[in-house]
Amino acid sequence: MEKLQFWLLVLAGFSGAVAQTDLHGKVFVFPKASATAHVILKPRLEQPLQNVSVCLRFGCDLTRPYSLFSYATKAKDNDFLLFKPKPGELRLYVGAELVTFKVPERTDTSTGWVHVCASWESATGIAELWVNGSPLPRKGLKKGYSVSNQGVLVLGQEQDTLGGWFDMNQSFVGEITDVYMWDTLLSPDEVSLAMSNGVLPHLVLDWRTLSYETKDYVVIKPSLLPVY
Repeated sequence: MEKLQFWLLVLAGFSGAVAQTDLHGKVFVFPKASATAHVILKPRLEQPLQNVSVCLRFGCDLTRPYSLFSYATKAKDNDFLLFKPKPGELRLYVGAELVTFKVPERTDTSTGWVHVCASWESATGIAELWVNGSPLPRKGLKKGYSVSNQGVLVLGQEQDTLGGWFDMNQSFVGEITDVYMWDTLLSPDEVSLAMSNGVLPHLVLDWRTLSYETKDYVVIKPSLLPVY
């Protein structure tokens, strides 16, 4: 069984491979800047989203802008986007509108890896951002909006059209792991649980049963971080 799992991961590491597997303890490595390398994730979205929460962990030493989580639809290329324009800032886009969060240096970790959770609630428009378990002051945008369930979800690139029009100067270079998405909001305790890969309900994207497709130069490798 272990040999079978190993070869499934090897096959998934090549360009264009399609898989659905448990990636616990694994990372997507984006080795260099590119206008083509990305991963397509396939969340289970049965209806438009009134609430969205996304958590992921990443390691990156870029100082230029890059995308962390890009969900685009035909109507909005930034229907739900987590974007880092420069050190000390993170932007959350909902329905093509954005809010900017200032990220204090005290939230960094000694390893250089960052765990981030972003949540948005349609009823109030309130957006929350947590960095390494620390909440930032809340913002508001797109009250009453619904995020479409007819979209494309990409890691490694920022979509300017549905599924494409990538800019190498906004591409991600580094490692991404522990990607989860929910159709509900997360409480402070649930954010803490998500940091340690705890099991939470209402998942629409689960790193442990991930459906994905790699494109071009993206490699799956064991994580060099402690595995929770």
